[in-house]
Order: sequence, then structure tokens, then C-alpha cells
Amino acid sequence: MPQISEKIHELTVGQLSARSGAAVSALHFYESKGLISSRRTAGNQRRYTRDTLRRVAFIRAAQRVGIPLATIREALAELPEERTPTREDWARLSEAWRSELDERIKQLNRLRDHLTDCIGCGCLSLDTCVLSNPGDVFGERRAGSRLLVDKGRGSA
Repeated sequence: MPQISEKIHELTVGQLSARSGAAVSALHFYESKGLISSRRTAGNQRRYTRDTLRRVAFIRAAQRVGIPLATIREALAELPEERTPTREDWARLSEAWRSELDERIKQLNRLRDHLTDCIGCGCLSLDTCVLSNPGDVFGERRAGSRLLVDKGRGSA
């Protein structure tokens, strides 16, 4: 990872990419989504403050655990722009995400277990399959292996 002199207070997009490990296109995407910001030079080049490095690290860590970008943006909006997110910031924000992640893990475990059942029976029946028809909601409405559009009500 290239070192950047402490005297440099702003980074080019290339420098930010090299230091953060994020592709330039990812940095542009993060900026378009309001996750990071830059100023433009007279020549219309992006310049990022050094604290953007920590913000990008924060974004990437949150993405790795499955946090949606909208949720990450909301979390970053709670932090002051002029300083880097701290360990305490991460701890506070990640604690708020813990229950959401726990619920997702439960859902994934249920899906994994049901997938094994489907492979075993091989039916993938729309009236009994827990993956294609969770809770048999379609079976309560009508019989058959597919949904038909009810012209009077829009859909099944």
C-alpha cells in the first residue's frame, strides 16, 4: 500500500483508490450515492480529504457483513464531515446493526435447511414447497401449480 506524506491533506481519486483498495469506479459510485464527498479543482478534478480513507474503510467493512448502502449512508450521515470515523463510532453503529444481522443469519439458516429438504424430495411443488411457496400462501388462495391473473382483481 503506497504511503502518502502527512503534508498532503487532499488525495486524488487515484491515491484514494491505491490507499483504500477500492476501485476508482467504486469510489465514484460511493460518491454518487452520497457516501463520500470530494471537492473539485479548477480543472474539475476530484480531491478527497484524508478522512475519506477511513470512511471508505468503514463502507467496505459494513458491506462485507451485508449492510445495505442506504443503511451505511444513514450511519455516515450521523458522523461529522470534518473528522474520521473512530473505533467508538464503529462500535456504536455496528451495535445497531447486530439484531438485523442476527435476523438475516436466522433466515439464511432456515433457507439452507429448506433447500436440503427440496433437494431430497425434488418436487418444488408450488402448493407444498417451502421455498417456492413459503407458508403455503398460494395454496390458501387457489389450487394448481401456477398463479393465474384474476382479470377482475388484478392478480392472484
